[in-house]
Amino acid sequence: MTTRTILITGGAGFIGSRLAGELSDSDTEIVLVDSLHPQVHEGGWPDNVPADARTLPFDVTVPSQWDALFKSVRPDVVVHLAAETGTGQSLRESSRHGRVNVVGTTELLDGLSRAEIVPERIVLASSRAVYGEGRWQAESGEVFYAPARDLQQLDSAKWDPTAPDGSTAVSPLPHRARETEPRPSNVYAATKLAQEHILAAWAGAFGSPLSVLRLQNVYGPGQSLSNPYTGIVSLFARLALAGESIPVYEDGGIVRDFVFIDDVVAALAAAARSTTPGHSTVDIGSGEALTLLEVANEIAGQAGAAEPRVTGQYRLGDVRAASADVTDAGELLGYVPQVRAREGVRRLLEWIPSVLGS
Repeated sequence: MTTRTILITGGAGFIGSRLAGELSDSDTEIVLVDSLHPQVHEGGWPDNVPADARTLPFDVTVPSQWDALFKSVRPDVVVHLAAETGTGQSLRESSRHGRVNVVGTTELLDGLSRAEIVPERIVLASSRAVYGEGRWQAESGEVFYAPARDLQQLDSAKWDPTAPDGSTAVSPLPHRARETEPRPSNVYAATKLAQEHILAAWAGAFGSPLSVLRLQNVYGPGQSLSNPYTGIVSLFARLALAGESIPVYEDGGIVRDFVFIDDVVAALAAAARSTTPGHSTVDIGSGEALTLLEVANEIAGQAGAAEPRVTGQYRLGDVRAASADVTDAGELLGYVPQVRAREGVRRLLEWIPSVLGS
């Protein structure tokens, strides 16, 4: 007998489909909704979706679709993954990102309100992008928030920020929700922070516990190999497997925290099963802060490809550095990342040929 219903928006996605399998059991009904946008889902619903899950093509921005859904589905838990992604794309398609990420979230909540449903828990997959350039420590020891990098700075190849006193910033500090202020530096990031604020206001008013997980860069088997706006590790891996030299932007010193899909799914599943009251926000990463050149070298080395090349190119809206302090996620969710970069790259390089048939 089904005792619990979990609704996952964006359920056909890289994360959502894996999470569905993790949460599926004899006592749980899994309902997946997804727009099946061709940019991400060329083949429709992925094969790894549980056979007994309900799958519905769905536009989160359409009120009538929420009304129809909530006539037959009364979710105990809502895991909200549906979102447009892509830092650079969001600067050129701001309305698209705003409609899906912001309006889609408000339509979800309005639908719940009309159906008089207050979930036992709402889980939001947010993004490290909300922090913008984040906090840095200068040579003097001063900690400061770096401003967003503009065209003039990037065109001058001044990649790292400068401290307020004029000294050189020597190290970025890892993100920690309880310490690091969100300061979005691109449209996508702003929409993700808006999701957090909207859900917090609604959940607080109606007494629905809210878990916000700010994800670092997720990668691993199952990630779209055709979407040009997500998955830098997958892109690097495809180039390396083809024997090509990986192009690395800026001076190679962009810092990222690449977190393996298995670890992200474990964190989201723990949040969905949590009984902790109130509102919590935690950071989900690998605990490793690596430069893009380090990652490119690791991939090229494992694939036997040519040495990566630093291009000096840049992408407007990208931040210089991002990594996570996962202490709070460990305390609240029991989260301990299991897959380090070397092992994650190995698994990805083994998976890609099986999909591409090479």
